[in-house]
Amino acid sequence: MRSPKDFFRPLAVGAPEPVREIPFRPSRMIHFFDPSNEKMAAKVPDMAAQADVVLGNLEDAIRADRKEAARAGLVRIARATDFGDTQLWTRINSLDSPWVLDDLITLVTEIGDKLDVIMVPKVEGPADIHYVDRLLAQLEARAGLDRPLLVHALLETASGVANVEEIATASPRMQGISLGPADLAASRRMKTTRVGGGHPGYLVRSDPTGDDLTEGRTTYQQDLWHYTVARMVDACAGAGILPYYGPFGDIADVVACEDQFRNAFLLGCVGAWSLHPKQIAIAKKVFSPAPEDVGWARRVIEAMGDGTGAVMIDGKMQDDATVKQCRVVAELADALALRDPDLAEAYAAATKEALAHG
Repeated sequence: MRSPKDFFRPLAVGAPEPVREIPFRPSRMIHFFDPSNEKMAAKVPDMAAQADVVLGNLEDAIRADRKEAARAGLVRIARATDFGDTQLWTRINSLDSPWVLDDLITLVTEIGDKLDVIMVPKVEGPADIHYVDRLLAQLEARAGLDRPLLVHALLETASGVANVEEIATASPRMQGISLGPADLAASRRMKTTRVGGGHPGYLVRSDPTGDDLTEGRTTYQQDLWHYTVARMVDACAGAGILPYYGPFGDIADVVACEDQFRNAFLLGCVGAWSLHPKQIAIAKKVFSPAPEDVGWARRVIEAMGDGTGAVMIDGKMQDDATVKQCRVVAELADALALRDPDLAEAYAAATKEALAHG
């Protein structure tokens, strides 16, 4: 077992010191693009203007004969694009693939200064993170980087879910974890072929009201991913890192996508993946607190003063627990307002109105 004192020492001579706290930067959506697709590559500057995070995908959805082209394309795009405040991430190939070592060597040494986060797929346990952690330190030293790259784990296997707490605390590099529902469904032998979202067969039914067991019995579709998302959120909160919902594969069903994203937001996720430009707008809407909620939160915070005791506002009791809840909303709004002028204006107006009723 490593000494806690060693945890924040570089794992290679000449590597940058590990971070001591993961910075919170707005990341309401992680927007995927295929770096081997020239038409898509040409749209990256426009994507970067809309999304909080753009991610060059090297793994699933990239054909085996396009892996090297995707890697080279990402290098070209990173060098040619000014991303401004938008983060650039990549998803490397899985650790058991023949491409992953070249992914890491090429990306860290050639564009490590442009990358923010490396997403590692199909993480099974802390040993996977330890391997990447050490290798990244060696490559950072070789490249002369002055800041460490962060690591994001994908929760895509039953073993990964069983080890999620250990994964979350495996390295100071750990930035967050995303749910990968499709691979996880296959790993668990779940009987669904959907990518995220619910399933009409996963339901509860109201009790019968008479002898007829079919008449008048309402059914309610349930969330296949509630347990996993909640466990992932707890693991991330305990480790001081960020949880994300993954993909919603039915691009046409924008209503169900919004519902799934909102469930994740309410449970504690900070963002979700977007696979199509229309999902960027959905994620931006869902993972930004509503202005009226921000106004209410700031009204409660002001009324609570030092945060102790209790007050009555509009007939509802507010105490130290509710003011903590309100600070979560207000702090997120503050962070988003710095990035989004329209949100800043809406939040300011809602706050002014709420405080006028205080």
